[in-house]
Amino acid sequence: MIPIQNLYYLLCYAWNRLPEQQELLATEAETFHRPLELLAHVLLIGTRRLLRQGLAVAYAEREEELAELRGRVQLAPSLSRDLLRRGRALCVYDELGFQTPFNQLLLGTLQQLSRSRALPSALRHELKLLLRRFPVGLLPLPLSSELLRTVHRLRPTGLPGFLLNVCELVYHSALPEPDTSGRLRFRDFRRDEQLMARLFEQFVRNFYRSEQQQFHVSSETIHWQVTTTTPEALNLLPAMITDTTLEAPHRKIILDTKYYKAALRLRYDQQKLISPHLYQLYAYLQNQPTAPGQALEGILLYPAAEQALDVRYTLGGYPVRIVTVDLAQPWRNIATALLELIA
Repeated sequence: MIPIQNLYYLLCYAWNRLPEQQELLATEAETFHRPLELLAHVLLIGTRRLLRQGLAVAYAEREEELAELRGRVQLAPSLSRDLLRRGRALCVYDELGFQTPFNQLLLGTLQQLSRSRALPSALRHELKLLLRRFPVGLLPLPLSSELLRTVHRLRPTGLPGFLLNVCELVYHSALPEPDTSGRLRFRDFRRDEQLMARLFEQFVRNFYRSEQQQFHVSSETIHWQVTTTTPEALNLLPAMITDTTLEAPHRKIILDTKYYKAALRLRYDQQKLISPHLYQLYAYLQNQPTAPGQALEGILLYPAAEQALDVRYTLGGYPVRIVTVDLAQPWRNIATALLELIA
């Protein structure tokens, strides 16, 4: 399992926000026993910085009984409540303030974490102190999939976008039912293979975007090199989208990440490579057009959970490497291993 200190680096790269040196030293100095402690600490440090910068404001619609007309008068409700005779009316108007979905989500997440017994009391105390720095009157909203979708549609970037990702991971760590006191309970999200597979893929792609200059890094769609009599038949073909493509004028690498407990699988009492993974990479290579003079190769990358592996083949004329990276080793060694992989 990935050590929690390494998990911090993985999340920063996956969410495309490398920490500043001050934040990095503050996080490295902490000792975390659970991933939730790391998430709460990152949220604490990031929110402090966001509050120093200033929370974003936006117009929000309000409905209120007023003695002076403002915005749009709701005539039917005003008449039904007999407000006009008393010199009042129900008005709907826009008001500029901190009541935005992101601010409400962030405040609600911090409140829920500040009440969680899964966190050390000192960290909960720091979170409660942080809550006092939010604007008076800002209404918190509890974590929910609907609220997360709403905020994602607004596409926050920079520090707010990073904090949104932390809130979402807190949400995915929460167990379906709270405890008897109504507090949320949390699990170790490292055990969620689908979630970790997505984070591992994003981490590897963004690591190469940040840490090397030789290749252009992307996730690309590969089109099938086929002919058919009808367009409808083409639409039936599955999409081929690479996890990571690294491209330079003379070299192109299709790198597929697989977050599995092992790169080998027992079959008929013998350890074998996982065939669907190899078939998928082979299909990518066979259908990938290249520029003149550009060498094409493929890499299958696994985390080294149960065994280390590094084997090389030539498949259909293309070099292919199946390799593991040990995510439990010191972070500098992980970075070195990833850079050596494409050297």
